[in-house]
Amino acid sequence: MSPSFSPVCTVDQILPNTGVAALVKGRHVAVFRIGDDRFHAIDNVDPRSGASVLARGLVGNLGERVVVASPLYKNHFDLSTGECLEAPEQSVRAHAVQVQDGRVYVALD
Repeated sequence: MSPSFSPVCTVDQILPNTGVAALVKGRHVAVFRIGDDRFHAIDNVDPRSGASVLARGLVGNLGERVVVASPLYKNHFDLSTGECLEAPEQSVRAHAVQVQDGRVYVALD
């Protein structure tokens, strides 16, 4: 495993189709578990409000895209890319995720 990956939590600490918030190297990150074995990470700060809330958003699909809806302004963020579908200029960063030995790791690179 690359040294740039930081441990966040165990797999079991994220219920399927929900997210958790984590602080990774000083950055607020939202880590999502889709189904039993797919994981995504994006910045947790909603760019429109400045609040760290994206991990609390509703996870779903818009067409083929897996998204989270911000709990404040309902903008949809693609979990693979961080793109804000309604306002691309408000997109967030997506981060690499690895699962190893039942633990979830996130890299900010």
